[in-house]
Parts: sequence; C-alpha cells; structure tokens
Amino acid sequence: MPSIHPPLHVLTRDDLADLRISPRDAIAMVEDGYLAFAAGQSRNPAKLMVSLPCTERDAVTYSMLGYDGSLEQAAFKTSYRQGGTSREKYFTTITLYDDATGSPFALMDCHRVGATRTPATTALIARTCASTQARSALMVGTGAQGVQTLPYLLTTLPGLERLSLFGTHPDGIRDCLAAVEAEFPGREVELVDDVEAAARRSDIVVAASGRAAHPKIELGWLPPGGLLISVASKGVQEGTLAAADYTVATSAAQVEVTGRRMAGPDGVFRVDAELPKILAGRAPGRRTDDDRVFAFSSGMIITDIPVAHALATRAIAAGRGLAVPLWG
Repeated sequence: MPSIHPPLHVLTRDDLADLRISPRDAIAMVEDGYLAFAAGQSRNPAKLMVSLPCTERDAVTYSMLGYDGSLEQAAFKTSYRQGGTSREKYFTTITLYDDATGSPFALMDCHRVGATRTPATTALIARTCASTQARSALMVGTGAQGVQTLPYLLTTLPGLERLSLFGTHPDGIRDCLAAVEAEFPGREVELVDDVEAAARRSDIVVAASGRAAHPKIELGWLPPGGLLISVASKGVQEGTLAAADYTVATSAAQVEVTGRRMAGPDGVFRVDAELPKILAGRAPGRRTDDDRVFAFSSGMIITDIPVAHALATRAIAAGRGLAVPLWG
C-alpha cells in the first residue's frame, strides 16, 4: 500500500546555494520570527552546548529545538564543530516538522540558513540599538556569518556613509566586497589592518571573527554612542557586559550558555533588554545617544525556521533534493 505520510525532503548545500533571498526579505523573515516569539506564539528553549572530552580534537556540539507559531513549524537544529572555525570542520543541519500534519517536512544543510539569519539579526540590532547619529560601520571577520553583514546593514541603515572591513582570509574578503557590490553597486568599502584604530572611528562595530587574529575588541575603543555587536565572537574582550552602559542580547538565557566569558568579574550577567522585546516596542534599544551599547547575538532557532522554510519550499518547488518515504 502507498504511504499516507508525505516524504521527507533531503536538501544538500548545493541544492540551496543559488536560491536568492534579498536582504530586505531575509530581514523581514527574521523580524517576523522575533515578533512571533515576543507575542508568545513561538517557543525557543536555550540551546544545549557540549564540549567534548577529546581535547586533541577541540570539538563542540550544539543542539536547538524550537517552534515558530506564525509558520506552524517545529524544528531541530544540530551543529558539530571539530577543531578551529573552518567551514570544512563545521557541520550543521536543521529538520523542519509541519505542525499541522506532524510530519517531518525537510532535512537540510543549515550553512546557508545561518549565513542568512545571522546578518539579518545584526541588521535588526543595528536598526534598533545604534545611535541616531551613527554614520560609520566596521565589520571584523570574513567568515560565513559575516559575508552578508555590510549589505544587510546598509538595508536597515541607508544613512551609513563609511564602511570598513577587517579580514585575514583573501577569499572571505573577496566575498564580502562582492556581496556589497551585488546589492549596492559602487559603494566603497575600506579595508583596514588596525582594528583598534578603525573601531575608534566607527559608530557600529560588528565582531564575527572567530579565533581572532587581532587584539580583542574593547567597548571603550568605540566613540560615545558606539554600538558593539558580538556574533558569538571570540574577538571581543572578556567582561564586556559589565563594561557597557547598556546591554542587549537576542536571548539572555543563551548568553549564559555561549557567552559566559562576557560576564563581569563577579560572574553576573547583566542584560538590560532582549531583541524580541525591543522589536515589539516593549524595551528600548538604548537609553541615550551617548551610551556605549554592547549587543550579544546568539542564534535562536525561531529565526532559523522562517529562513529554512523559505529555502526549502523554493528548492522543492524547483524540483531539487531527494524525497525519502521514511514511513513508506
């Protein structure tokens, strides 16, 4: 007898690689995910993180579970990183479940998802937490989570006049510059080699530098009113939560999982506001234009789900992937 259950669609990195989602659309999807969560329609428990005991491999695993009430999709995301931060040593997948039927909808590589929702979150933080006088931005890092950051920032903050970039990998630098040119032809990006000097003249600094090849960024380097956004980065000085005039997190609970080194010397995590509440208008993004604000961006599966769903539906409509009748 034929199965009454729909098949599971398995989608590879290549299946998703050339599917276009504009910065504006991606930012809207991610913002909708945060707003549904702020409205109580979604669930996002803190992620699980396990550092494995095989110290010679320097391995860590992550797992996230969540539910997006606006799309009625539940999801499980897993990540495994072994040694360093290279793409070749990092594997991540997401499985989407259709809550209306209870059936798994798609199992897919999550690299493209993270590379889309992360800069979208950064852009939303900048839109709501940057000073009204912000005119310059520095991107530190050229890995997968940073490549799209500058065009996404320009989408939410078109008034930015100066863009700077620090990176150590030629391919990553090339991809970052190409991403800006694709969305904002002719916009100049200054390549810098002194992170501290560049930060001192930047109103917004985004740190996504992994195992930093630069001095750890200190919030005090930024001018008054500066905004420092850490994308779960190792390139930011320890204790930055305590050093800030105002602190923001995508999720306060997840700071305690992935951002423990950001706590003050007393070990206390001070988070003044969470991004979903800021977007919903229930908390300010900063108190004054002179505040130096620190924002810790930790991935939330409620923002992975809408991006993954959009990519999956487009890939399936294009006839891509493999349909697996698991219960056939």
